[in-house]
Amino acid sequence: MPARTGNIEQSAAAANHAQALSARMGSDAAEAAGIKLTSPDRVVYPGQGVTKADLVAYYAVVADRMLPHIENRPLSLLRCPQGRAKYCFFQKHDTGGFPDAMKSLPITEKDGSRENYFYIDNLAGLIAGTQMNVLEWHLWGARTENIEKPERIVFDIDPDEGLGFAEVRAAAVDIRAELETWGLQSYALVTGGKGVHVIAPLRPSTEWPEVKIFCKAFAQRLADREPDRFIATMSKAKRQGKLFIDYLRNERGSTAIAPWSSRSRQGAPAAVPVRWDELAAIKAANQFSLADAAHRASLPDPWKDYFSTSQSLTKTMVSAIAE
Repeated sequence: MPARTGNIEQSAAAANHAQALSARMGSDAAEAAGIKLTSPDRVVYPGQGVTKADLVAYYAVVADRMLPHIENRPLSLLRCPQGRAKYCFFQKHDTGGFPDAMKSLPITEKDGSRENYFYIDNLAGLIAGTQMNVLEWHLWGARTENIEKPERIVFDIDPDEGLGFAEVRAAAVDIRAELETWGLQSYALVTGGKGVHVIAPLRPSTEWPEVKIFCKAFAQRLADREPDRFIATMSKAKRQGKLFIDYLRNERGSTAIAPWSSRSRQGAPAAVPVRWDELAAIKAANQFSLADAAHRASLPDPWKDYFSTSQSLTKTMVSAIAE
């Protein structure tokens, strides 16, 4: 799994992590977790030669960083039974057949029906999902013990075709500044796709409808202020040359890519947390290979204050922004 050239923090250490993410390490991690890893040598990223066992090895390396973000949240899984280059599909309901480490709980849907949603709470869960060909982990903004009150909000900056990553970076910085005017500290996630997620952790005190009202109004304010730059509606026809501020991930049942998740995209990239002061040096949202991400997981946490950030989205704030 060679590290790609030209990326931030590309170094001998990153190359060493590429070598360390071996099939043997992955098979050993699966055995230690009690997961039977079938077809460990099956290639899941043809362009990079990354096997299922290599991917298990990656999650074993990053689990300490990833699990605090993903554990005990309802999940949607992008599964690719034949690898990245073949047919993939999303699955959010547990229909059986998964290892026991992939857990589930019943959640009431909008129509009143009850469906079993996946969640995990340890490395064995990550390995079990990988055994079942999960290449992307997408999470709710709430935890399983309090699903009606999210404990984070996320703004996904989605650029129109033709816009460069420089525009995305600048937008992320501006969204961060705007959130600060509301007393909300935020963190940047390079998604492994095209954009950046600006994420603000919250105390789970406000329910989904009010959170969505705030996030929609927040995005619309930015679009009204700079209509030639931002748009807050999904319309492809109206998005030409603009950045879509996707606030729709902030509603019950919606998901966003998990920090440290692999992506089912060319180059086998990962979604990687970054510091605000290093964002300017990042050239693309998909520049971090699995080896790069594994190396970064061995460095000081770029989001070291994330879980100690104590802030709320209050009813007063919702009323003020919606005026």
